[in-house]
Amino acid sequence: MAVKIHLRKVTIIAERVLRDDLLDLLKKHGASGWTLTAVEGEGSRGIRASEWEGRNVQIDTLVSPEIADRMMDAIGIKYFADWSIIVYAADVDVIRSEKYLGR
Repeated sequence: MAVKIHLRKVTIIAERVLRDDLLDLLKKHGASGWTLTAVEGEGSRGIRASEWEGRNVQIDTLVSPEIADRMMDAIGIKYFADWSIIVYAADVDVIRSEKYLGR
Protein backbone atom coordinates (compact mmCIF):
# COMPACT_ATOMS: atom_id res chain seq x y z
CA MET A 1 0.00 0.00 0.00
CA ALA A 2 1.33 3.44 -0.94
CA VAL A 3 2.10 5.86 1.87
CA LYS A 4 0.21 9.15 1.74
CA ILE A 5 1.96 12.31 2.95
CA HIS A 6 0.82 15.91 3.44
CA LEU A 7 2.61 18.49 1.29
CA ARG A 8 1.93 21.94 -0.11
CA LYS A 9 1.59 22.67 -3.79
CA VAL A 10 3.20 26.05 -4.44
CA THR A 11 2.08 27.74 -7.66
CA ILE A 12 3.95 30.69 -9.13
CA ILE A 13 2.65 32.68 -12.09
CA ALA A 14 5.20 35.14 -13.40
CA GLU A 15 6.64 36.93 -16.37
CA ARG A 16 8.56 34.55 -18.61
CA VAL A 17 11.82 36.47 -18.16
CA LEU A 18 11.88 35.29 -14.50
CA ARG A 19 11.70 31.58 -15.38
CA ASP A 20 15.33 30.54 -14.84
CA ASP A 21 15.79 32.71 -11.75
CA LEU A 22 12.64 31.28 -10.16
CA LEU A 23 13.68 27.70 -10.91
CA ASP A 24 17.05 28.38 -9.26
CA LEU A 25 15.25 29.81 -6.23
CA LEU A 26 13.05 26.70 -5.96
CA LYS A 27 16.07 24.39 -6.05
CA LYS A 28 17.93 26.56 -3.52
CA HIS A 29 14.99 26.23 -1.13
CA GLY A 30 14.76 22.45 -1.43
CA ALA A 31 12.29 21.67 -4.22
CA SER A 32 13.18 18.33 -5.80
CA GLY A 33 11.13 18.94 -8.94
CA TRP A 34 8.70 21.23 -10.69
CA THR A 35 6.23 21.49 -13.57
CA LEU A 36 6.32 24.46 -15.94
CA THR A 37 3.46 25.60 -18.15
CA ALA A 38 3.05 28.58 -20.51
CA VAL A 39 -0.11 30.43 -19.46
CA GLU A 40 -2.24 33.43 -20.36
CA GLY A 41 -4.70 35.38 -18.27
CA GLU A 42 -6.05 38.69 -17.08
CA GLY A 43 -5.74 40.23 -13.65
CA SER A 44 -5.28 43.50 -11.83
CA ARG A 45 -2.67 44.60 -14.37
CA GLY A 46 -4.93 43.75 -17.33
CA ILE A 47 -4.14 41.43 -20.23
CA ARG A 48 -0.49 41.19 -21.24
CA ALA A 49 -0.78 41.73 -24.96
CA SER A 50 2.78 42.35 -26.12
CA GLU A 51 4.13 39.77 -28.57
CA TRP A 52 7.74 40.20 -27.46
CA GLU A 53 6.93 39.48 -23.80
CA GLY A 54 5.50 36.07 -24.60
CA ARG A 55 3.23 34.12 -22.32
CA ASN A 56 3.59 34.06 -18.58
CA VAL A 57 4.91 30.92 -16.95
CA GLN A 58 3.23 28.86 -14.27
CA ILE A 59 5.54 26.82 -12.08
CA ASP A 60 4.13 24.21 -9.69
CA THR A 61 6.13 22.36 -7.08
CA LEU A 62 5.29 20.02 -4.18
CA VAL A 63 7.19 20.66 -0.95
CA SER A 64 6.82 20.43 2.81
CA PRO A 65 4.78 23.17 4.51
CA GLU A 66 7.98 24.60 6.03
CA ILE A 67 9.77 24.79 2.69
CA ALA A 68 6.66 26.30 1.09
CA ASP A 69 6.59 29.10 3.66
CA ARG A 70 10.28 29.93 3.22
CA MET A 71 10.01 29.76 -0.57
CA MET A 72 6.98 32.05 -0.69
CA ASP A 73 8.59 34.56 1.65
CA ALA A 74 11.75 34.65 -0.49
CA ILE A 75 9.74 35.17 -3.68
CA GLY A 76 7.74 37.99 -2.10
CA ILE A 77 10.85 39.78 -0.85
CA LYS A 78 12.74 39.44 -4.12
CA TYR A 79 10.03 40.07 -6.74
CA PHE A 80 6.80 41.66 -5.52
CA ALA A 81 7.99 45.28 -5.63
CA ASP A 82 9.11 45.24 -9.27
CA TRP A 83 7.54 42.31 -11.13
CA SER A 84 4.14 40.98 -12.12
CA ILE A 85 4.09 37.74 -10.12
CA ILE A 86 1.55 35.75 -8.11
CA VAL A 87 2.35 32.99 -5.61
CA TYR A 88 -0.14 30.79 -3.80
CA ALA A 89 -0.15 27.44 -2.03
CA ALA A 90 -2.64 24.68 -1.37
CA ASP A 91 -2.54 21.68 0.94
CA VAL A 92 -2.32 18.37 -0.92
CA ASP A 93 -2.07 14.71 -0.01
CA VAL A 94 0.44 12.84 -2.13
CA ILE A 95 1.32 9.17 -2.53
CA ARG A 96 4.76 7.86 -3.58
CA SER A 97 6.35 9.74 -0.69
CA GLU A 98 9.85 8.58 -1.72
CA LYS A 99 9.70 11.10 -4.59
CA TYR A 100 9.32 14.03 -2.20
CA LEU A 101 11.14 13.09 0.99
CA GLY A 102 14.94 13.22 1.11
CA ARG A 103 16.82 11.07 -1.32
